[in-house]
This record gives sequence, structure tokens and C-alpha cells, in this order.
Amino acid sequence: MSRRARWTLLALFVPVTFLSFPHPVADRVVDLGWALGWLGPALLILGLDGLSPRQAGRHAFLAGLGAASAILHWIYVVTVVHGHAPVVLGMLAPVALASYLAAFTAAFGAGWVLLRRRGLDSPTAAALLWTALEHGRSFVLSGFPWATLGYAQHQNPALLGLAPWAGVYGLSFVTVLGGAALAQVASSLRDRRPPPLGAWVTLAVVVALHPVGLLLRTPVSDPQAVAVRIAALQGNIDQNVKWSPEWVERTLQVYEQLSRESVARGAQIVVWPETAVPGAIESDPLLRARLTALARETGAAYLVGGVGLERDPHDDRLRFYDSAFVLDARGTWGSRYDKSRLVPFGEFLPLRSWFGVSLRALASGISTLDVSPGDGPRPLSISLFDPVPRSVMVGVPICYELLFPDSMRRFVGEGAGVLLALTNDAWYGKTGAPYQFLAITALRSAETGVWTVRSANTGVSAIIDGRGRVRKRTGIFERGYVVADVPLVSANGDDPDRGGTFYVRHGDVLAWSCWVGTAALMGRARFRPPQRKES
Repeated sequence: MSRRARWTLLALFVPVTFLSFPHPVADRVVDLGWALGWLGPALLILGLDGLSPRQAGRHAFLAGLGAASAILHWIYVVTVVHGHAPVVLGMLAPVALASYLAAFTAAFGAGWVLLRRRGLDSPTAAALLWTALEHGRSFVLSGFPWATLGYAQHQNPALLGLAPWAGVYGLSFVTVLGGAALAQVASSLRDRRPPPLGAWVTLAVVVALHPVGLLLRTPVSDPQAVAVRIAALQGNIDQNVKWSPEWVERTLQVYEQLSRESVARGAQIVVWPETAVPGAIESDPLLRARLTALARETGAAYLVGGVGLERDPHDDRLRFYDSAFVLDARGTWGSRYDKSRLVPFGEFLPLRSWFGVSLRALASGISTLDVSPGDGPRPLSISLFDPVPRSVMVGVPICYELLFPDSMRRFVGEGAGVLLALTNDAWYGKTGAPYQFLAITALRSAETGVWTVRSANTGVSAIIDGRGRVRKRTGIFERGYVVADVPLVSANGDDPDRGGTFYVRHGDVLAWSCWVGTAALMGRARFRPPQRKES
């Protein structure tokens, strides 16, 4: 392969991968992952042909860096527009974070070429290696699983049917399986050779998995499921004034008005976004009384995002949490859930003692100190009294937590019948990030089989059904709400080993199997002589 042809293929990998995830263009959202998601792996594999493992690692890193930097361009908005960092730092921030993603692309490139030199390359091998490394991005160095390839298929209803069984990594596996088979066919045709039978068989399997996925989809609704009318509010409070004392009264008035409007449409539970309350509910009696009065006036239950406070028993220092508070229709305050997965450099500063005072968390609107993590996912109980007294178990993922599917399944595994997701996407501006985050949230519903009601400060707020389909949604940077009758899914009943999807019960079985398969391939490659000479 000529140098020009190689770099053309790797250069094409960048826009194809970028366009595999949703992005706004003018007044529309371009979302082509269902078609382009297959081409990214194919282009990367073709572009690495003929290289040594070390060369492939370097080339794959550069290609991955370009693609990830383009996808993560919204980090500039986070750091400069809202974090008030210097422009130079804002320009470097997406590249720095993209380097983390690109390191895994480099590992794939080097690993793939090593297997190829040992004659162990196949679409299945590519899918095993890619999926294992993507899964690694969910926990290595605390993890950052944004732009996992499986999210590119969030509008493919057939592949979404695999999510309750294999999670988002199952969608990644199938997408790479198809892409690697396409690469085999293209490589053979380029060299004027008949494509191997295995490539056609693999493509046939990928095609066959689509009707299988349709058959495996979560039922639309359980005839025995009880529906609750739930509203998600979108106050559209600008991030730059969100914590301004001058905006406290105006912010509360906005959410009070939206609450009354949604209750007038029958909402029994009203969900406010992440840190929607501009104050500390637990230490401000006037604020707490005002919210209590709103609940009693409207006769609805509330889940409100706010700042949690707690004294550290060891040093008496005040600890801050990104929290969700339950308030029932009678004005009784229930349990508090504290966000457990925090954003590095956003809500806490890793290795603070090493960095010193030169850097601080970007989420300074909550605290100049690190935000403290909660104890982990656990459902909350919300009491309803209309028409009869009953309790509703809900999972309350807050923002960044939605990126981690294994954590989210635990809400449902412990009894949550619906996910009430709170987030503040104002940080991202008018970029592709809010739409990509919506796709991520949709996969959480598809994996767990429960509906998600997503309340976002500036959008996108949405109602998502148990198949991962967005039923209702708002635009971004507009004030409003969505409301719908949401069926509550019973995940475990009286037996935690029954009920719920396979993914809820067993987690990332496929992803861990890919690690085992990859290890077996690499072990075999170590003791197998090269089968071909690479230039």
C-alpha cells in the first residue's frame, strides 16, 4: 500500500467516526451512526495493513486522536466559556482528553497487526479486541467511556434489541464484526483476490443478528405494570448566572411555574434537573419551607437536584455533594441520593496534593473544594397518595453516572422501576454533546428495560421507553417540560435472581468474555511464528 493511500484511509477515519455520533448542523441534528458506524473500524483496519505492530500503534494513535478531538470539541466550551480557563488551555483540553481515548485506539492497532502477523486476524478477533478495550475505557484511570462505538447504533432498533442481553458493548461487538468483515472484502478486491468465505459468512451473521435483535427486544409494556404520570422540567438557566445571588429568586420562580404547569397536566412526580435548586436545602430553612409549600399546594411528589451538605465526623469539615432530594405531596422530605461517579477535573481534582493550588475543579459553582462522592447506586422510594397511598422505587442517576452502564443496572437490580435522570448539559453549549448524552441515556433504558425520564437544565430533556426509543423530547436552550404516563417495571420482585433483563441480572458478561478471548488470542500469538512478512 502506498503512503498516500494509507494516510487517505486513516484521514477518512476521522470524519467518519465524528459523524457516527450526533451533531447539530444549522437547525438539524445529523445522526448517521446507523450507517457510518460500520465504516470507521473498516477504514482503520485497512489503513494499518502492511505496518509493524509498533508502526500500527503510532498510526492508530494519530487517527484516534484526530477523531476523538473532533468528537470532544465541546470540552473547549466547558473549559473556556464556563470554566473561564485561558483560550490556549481550552484548545489543548480536548486534545488532552482525546489522548486518553486514542491510547486505546493505538492498543487496538498494535494488537490487531500483531494478530495479523501471526495469522490470527479475523473479524471475530477484531471484535473481541476492540470491545475489550472499549470496556477498559469504563474503568482504567477511573474511566471515560464517551463515544463508545455501540452508541452509534442508538437509532438502529434491531441492534438495540441486543442491549438487554449484552449492553452497549454488544452493539460495539457487532458493529466491529461487520466493519472488519467489510475490510476483508475491500482488501481482497483491492488485491484482485476473491474475498474469503469467512468474510461473507460473517456479514451474513451480522445481517441475521438484526431480525434476531428485533425478536429479543424488551416488550413495549407489561400489562400488569402500573403507570405514573411523570414530568421532567427544563428551566434553561444559563450556566454563567446559575449560582449568582441575583438569580436565586428568578430561578425558583421559573421552576415553581413549570411545576404548576406540569401538575396541571396531571403530573404525579415532578423532576427538577441536577443542582436546579440554587442553595443548600438542608441548611436554609426558608428555602426548605418554600419547596415544602409548593409540594403541598400542587399535591405532587418532587425529585429535586441540589447541593447536599454533611459534616465530616473526623475533622468537622463541611462536605459537599451533588444530590437529589425526595419530597412527597404532603411536604415530607424523604431520602437523599448523592452522586457517586464524579467528573475528574470537573467535580474533583485528581492528585490535588500534586497539582497544588494552580488548578481547581471547574465546578466552582457548587464549591471551591472537591465534591464528595456518594456511597453508590441505590434506588429511592417516593410516596404517592393519589388515588391510594403507595411507594414508587426510582433510580436517580445524576449526569456523569449515566456513562457507566454497570453502575446504572444496579439501580434496577435493586428494585427501581424507572430511572429519573438528572443532568445539567448547559456546560456543553450548542454542540453535539447534549445529543450524544441523550443517546447514551437511551442505551441505559435499552439495557435495563425500564423507562427513563431525563430532566436537563438546558436540554435535552426526554421521555425514553424501555426499548431505548425517545418518545418525547425538548430542544436545547429552551424553557419547558415533558410529561408522560410511564409504566413502572418490576425488576426483581421478591427474588433478586429473577426479573429484569439479562444485562441487569448479570452485567457485562460479553465484555468480560471479550477480555478472555483477547487474552487467549494474544497468548496463542506469543507462541506462534509470523505467518507473513509486513513492510
